[in-house]
This record gives sequence, structure tokens and C-alpha cells, in this order.
Amino acid sequence: MSTPRPDAAGPSALWASLLPPSAHGRKDTCFESAHGVRVTTSEGRRLLCGTSGLWNVNLGYGNEAIAEAAYQALRDASYLSVFRYENSYAREAADRLVSFAGAEHYDRVLFSTSGGAANDLVMKLVRQYHALRGEPGRRLVVGLRQGYHGLTFGSFALTDDDLGQAVYGVDRSQVRHLSTNDVDQLHQFMDRHGARVAAVVVEPLQGTGATVLDDAYVAALGELSERHGFLVVADEVATGFGRLGHAFASQTWARQPDLLVTSKGLTNGTLAASAVLTAAHVSEAFSAVDALVGHAETQAGTAVTCAVVVATLDEMARLDAVQQARQLSADLDVELARLVDTRDDVLATTGAGCFRSLRLANPDGTPLPQDQVPQVVERIRAAGAIVHPGPQGIQLVPALTYTRAELDELLGCVQEGLAHHREPVGAGA
Repeated sequence: MSTPRPDAAGPSALWASLLPPSAHGRKDTCFESAHGVRVTTSEGRRLLCGTSGLWNVNLGYGNEAIAEAAYQALRDASYLSVFRYENSYAREAADRLVSFAGAEHYDRVLFSTSGGAANDLVMKLVRQYHALRGEPGRRLVVGLRQGYHGLTFGSFALTDDDLGQAVYGVDRSQVRHLSTNDVDQLHQFMDRHGARVAAVVVEPLQGTGATVLDDAYVAALGELSERHGFLVVADEVATGFGRLGHAFASQTWARQPDLLVTSKGLTNGTLAASAVLTAAHVSEAFSAVDALVGHAETQAGTAVTCAVVVATLDEMARLDAVQQARQLSADLDVELARLVDTRDDVLATTGAGCFRSLRLANPDGTPLPQDQVPQVVERIRAAGAIVHPGPQGIQLVPALTYTRAELDELLGCVQEGLAHHREPVGAGA
């Protein structure tokens, strides 16, 4: 029997993230439960989830094997950490992650608690790596325009979107941002500053805008890292665990990244967890002089978290989730192209795999103003599905386990929501 929930209609002390106070306390955006690919609101509506939670519930909600792994670890190990100690759960999870990502390249794993905290750790690691190698002047960390890497203070500096960094006093003096997929600018910057660069951090597909990193840009990044000596970091918080049709999207790169960041799908969205995988030459620089890394987190690498990481990897294999993602991606290719061809309110589609966006248009063909995007999202939710807002449009990030019928239902809700968005205020859904 389920435990009764507090009355969601009454006032609450909750201060929700990234919502203005005027949007707090709504019943239609308060969720009570989630099963499979559907969530239930406090009003009792069951909505089709087209966002995989926050891009992380790759295998659907309520996976029994993952829940059972957490339950057993809670009973048997309660709290065991990697803060000045180790635990057998973390050792197994690290070994499994290295195997999943590619043991021929990666050899060590540092656990963290979020994508943002993991990127803070990355910024420490890359600077210390160069200091250990006699280049303490390599302190610049380079990100890309529209890149998102988190909101903790280090990662907040690396995140390009203006989300109040100046107001909060975020130090960006050792961070630079370059235009996405601009190979010429990358060459020019490295010719001028390459000796000062510790690392370039990129997303294989940028969550903001669902912009895919071009093959030419990836190739240039690899070539310039060899020439100038900086490290390449793949931030796969959103793109890992099958989202783009591979265990990790960067596995297709000719030159593998020196560090890989993963979160979200790491625990199928169930627990606060992230990990940084290091290539052998990176970890060897620390091992050679027995160097301590100045980073630790109370909840990083706990027994419960790591039991869930292992269970998630097991479920990925059992469900053949990566292959399912490839089939779903192929269906999305066809259906989203059809929307672009047949609807005058859909300008274009971007993205890859199971991470897509639709760029929307006004009746006169001009791009939809950003301030109208929340209204479109609400119209689609009224039609029965949850989608994520994006630049001048919406994002579709379905679970890898979606059936074809569920995909058709999602796209039907999108089209119904778009149709109602054009109606006068007060009409439609």
C-alpha cells in the first residue's frame, strides 16, 4: 500500500529550483508518482513523460531491479563512503564503469554527487595534472558558447548562459568560451593561448539547443590537444548511458577524451551521483608522485549509490537499452523530419539519438519568441505530455525504452499543443 502524501494543494515551505516564486505551489506542476514513462500530478492526471525526468530516467521510472539494489544496500551497508576510506560497492561500481566506457583507455574513477560538482572536480584535476608535470601556468579552462556544465561555483563559471554569474560573484577569470563548431576560432585561440590552457570541456551534444559537436570540430580538438598539450574533457552528463546510441557518445571519437564526466543516467535518475573517469596517462601523473587530490564529498561513492550504479549497468545490458535507443533514434529521424516538412509552425529539428529539439515558428514564419516557449510547453502538457523548453522551441528527450506507440502518442500531444497555442487566449485546452 502506498503511503499517503501531504496535501499538495495547501501552502508549502518548498522553494522550487529555477522557478520564480509566482510559479510555486501549482497543483498541475506537482507530481505524486511515476511509473514506466508516465508521471501522475497532484490533480490525478497521468502524463506521458517526454523528458526522461531531467534527461536522466533512461530506463523508465520505477525499475524494480534498481530499487531492489538500493533497498539491499540500505539494509546491508547503510552509509559507507570513499571519504578517506573505500567500500566494496564503490570498487565494483568503478570497475564496471571503466569496462562500460572502455578499459583500454580509462583506468580510474572518482565519484561525485552531481554533474556540477563533478565539473568542479574536473577543473581541480586538470590544473593539478599540469602542475604535477611542471606547468603550473596552465590554468585556463575553455568551454563553448551555450555550454551548460552546472551551477556550483566552478561549473557555474564554465556554464556559458547568463544565469546570474555576475550577481553571485562567480569568478570567471580563468575560464574562456569559444563558439561551438568554429574550427578556425579554435585554431586561432590555441595558437595564441594554447600554452596557458589546462583543458577544453565540451558536450558531445549541447543540452542547450541540442547542438551536436561536428566531426570536424572533434577532430580539430584532438589534433590541437596533441600539439598544445591541453586535456580534452567530455561532459557526458546528458549524453551518456545510451542517450545517443552508444554507451558514451565520445566513444566514437578518433581520439578519446582524457577525462569523461557522467551523471544523470548513471543511476537512472534515482540518486544524486556522478563520476569522473580518467585516462591512464592522467591517473599516472598523480600515482607517479603519490599526489593527493583536494576534493571529497560526504555522499560521493556511498554503498547505496554504487549498488544502484551497478544495477543500472545490469539493467542497461538486460534491456539492450543502447540498441533500443538506436531504433528509437531512427524513428525520431523520420517523424521529426515529417513534422518539419508538413507543419509551418516547425522550422527545424536539431539534435541526435534520443535527444532532439524542435525549433518553432510564428504564423508569419519568424522564429517563436523565447517568452512564448513556456506557453507552448503548458499547451503540450494540457494535451497529455511533458516536454522540456529549449531555445525558441521545445526539447524531446524520451526514455530509451519508449515503444513506437508511446512515441506516436508523444508526437500527437506535441501537435495538439502546437495547434492550441495558436488559438486565442481562453480557447482550446
